[in-house]
Amino acid sequence: MKNYTRDDIVRLVEEEDVEFIRLQFTDMLGNLKNIAVTANQLEKALDNKCMFDGSAIAGFVGIEEADMFLHPDLSTLEIFPWRPQQGKVARMICDIYRPDGNPFEGDPRQVLKRAVREAQDMGYTFEVGPECEFFLFNTDENAMPTTQTREQAGYFDIGPLDGGENARREIVMALEDMGLIIEASHHEMAPAQHEVDFRYDEALVTADNIMTFRLAVRTIARRHGLHATFMPKPKYGVNGSGMHINMSLHRDGRNIFQDESDPNGLSREAYYFIGGIMKHIKGMAAVTNPLVNSYKRLVPGYAAPVYIAWSDINRSSLIRIPAGGGNGTRIELRSPDPSANPYLTLAVCLKAGLDGIAGKVQPPAKVDFNIFTMREDERSKMNIESLPGTLIDAVEELKKDTFIQDVLGEHITRNYIAAKEEEWQKYRAYVSEWELQEYLYRY
Repeated sequence: MKNYTRDDIVRLVEEEDVEFIRLQFTDMLGNLKNIAVTANQLEKALDNKCMFDGSAIAGFVGIEEADMFLHPDLSTLEIFPWRPQQGKVARMICDIYRPDGNPFEGDPRQVLKRAVREAQDMGYTFEVGPECEFFLFNTDENAMPTTQTREQAGYFDIGPLDGGENARREIVMALEDMGLIIEASHHEMAPAQHEVDFRYDEALVTADNIMTFRLAVRTIARRHGLHATFMPKPKYGVNGSGMHINMSLHRDGRNIFQDESDPNGLSREAYYFIGGIMKHIKGMAAVTNPLVNSYKRLVPGYAAPVYIAWSDINRSSLIRIPAGGGNGTRIELRSPDPSANPYLTLAVCLKAGLDGIAGKVQPPAKVDFNIFTMREDERSKMNIESLPGTLIDAVEELKKDTFIQDVLGEHITRNYIAAKEEEWQKYRAYVSEWELQEYLYRY
């Protein structure tokens, strides 16, 4: 995180010949928005006087209370490396405030900041490392997206099998130019599927980085004539895209999840954190897996978790403890997908884990064998439950979990549930191609 002052921002914009500044924010559904101002309006932006119509953003406010103000986070100033180098374009990520000077309760970034403050009050720093997957598909003659690809590459394949190798390399270079530290990138299991992993960092920085990552991936892909999508399951019969969340809590610079005397290398706090996530995971699912399409990924047979269990080795489990241990000990939640709002996702993960610590919620015994191969009666005997099977099931679970509702706040909870119920009703009424193929000639 860069500790820029106001004077630093003014000087950098002048020295770097920045002509446009994009004031970015994220809506309730995880979509990146912005207002662009020219450099001669920088002082106004730094005075927090840039206003926008909140009633135009889904889930924000009605027309009777439309005015919202953008407060730039000075530490997030970055220049877009893909824009012209004369009259450069930069961005700052903003928090949203009401005209009375109070933070807007519908701002997802404020939700995460509130959760992080509560963790800090308990002496904890929440550190997160995401594993972000996406597809790079061909576009048609009108530059519109398709689900077609010329490649048939698989896990860890290289060029020329990996047809997106050049685009992925440029994505990594652009992200590093914008301050992200990329630890690895590679081709994933499905044709045209890719993964980029960036370094662990504090939760708010990580959430900001995920939004920057999405923008960079889409922008660079288009320069290569490709369409990048974070849709969880764009094609039938292949693996979907996940966004595994690796998490740890630190106090005074020490990872408190580690305990070398424990057989699994985990501290009591780590076990309780796992217990808290497992306790609330059904209520979290509408946030971590927010689309109708998200639940097409969460099915057996495609390397995505379905059952609520944990393990230190088993990749069929919801929660995994990766190898390494020591100060690198972490908890990997494998259900979230890249369509999720990162601010809300990290907020519910953190608060659920802290609830586990506060309540000393002991998780069940770990499951070290392939849950996908177990019979239903075997899973039932071990009390292994399933994640919600559809978006509407997840919404109903959210309605039951008042703790997760409190994390989101009343404003977001109400508007989010309404938006997801509307999405489900649209899906329910739609006649799919599968139905036509299955029923049209038969009935």
